[in-house]
Amino acid sequence: MRILLIEDEAELAAWLVRALKQSGFVPDHAPDARTAEALLASHEYDAVVLDLRLPDRHGLALLADMRNKGDRTPVLILTAEGSLPDRVRGLNLGADDFLAKPFAVEEVEARLTALVRRNRSGQPALLRCGSLAYDAASRAFTLRGTLLALTPREHAALTALLLRSGMPVGKQTLSGKVFPLDSDVGPSAIELVLHRLRRKLADGDVRITTVRGLGYMLEDASHVPRDE
Repeated sequence: MRILLIEDEAELAAWLVRALKQSGFVPDHAPDARTAEALLASHEYDAVVLDLRLPDRHGLALLADMRNKGDRTPVLILTAEGSLPDRVRGLNLGADDFLAKPFAVEEVEARLTALVRRNRSGQPALLRCGSLAYDAASRAFTLRGTLLALTPREHAALTALLLRSGMPVGKQTLSGKVFPLDSDVGPSAIELVLHRLRRKLADGDVRITTVRGLGYMLEDASHVPRDE
């Protein structure tokens, strides 16, 4: 789950980014509105965490621009401005949730998960590909009914592939779902993640194939010949 954190307080942002990473999220950080606008224009996010008091622009102005451009990415507002008028104005401009500082990181994570799940309400709560299943409520993968132990990067990659099972996902798109922008990784990093995933899926009836020129695809191997 890729998250854009728009927060100008460096210490708070660093703490929240670390906490989100440890919980399996893939966070990018923007310290101001200008950086946020550039990231929103060039990347796809599952949710945005937005502070209101930004150094170059008020967060609600940024939110209004997002909605005017047709960007429906779920937005959770994090701010010290906890008064009722602030909440009402933010929600009327298109915010999906509002959380006042100080806050517990567990609540941020729970609210983000709920926002993304609500945004994907057209998708079934339980996603499947062969014997691989993903429970959107618990964010847990099982293979043949057994819980899969995955690292955050493996979890992010498998989620992206399962959401488009049977269709190829581009290498750059998949990397964007797995690695934050500030990650010091090389071009082969996503291949290492997929290598580990393939080993963990080896006992099941699903596999990750490489589609030349198009990327990677998760498919139900019980219906195709094993030619690899």
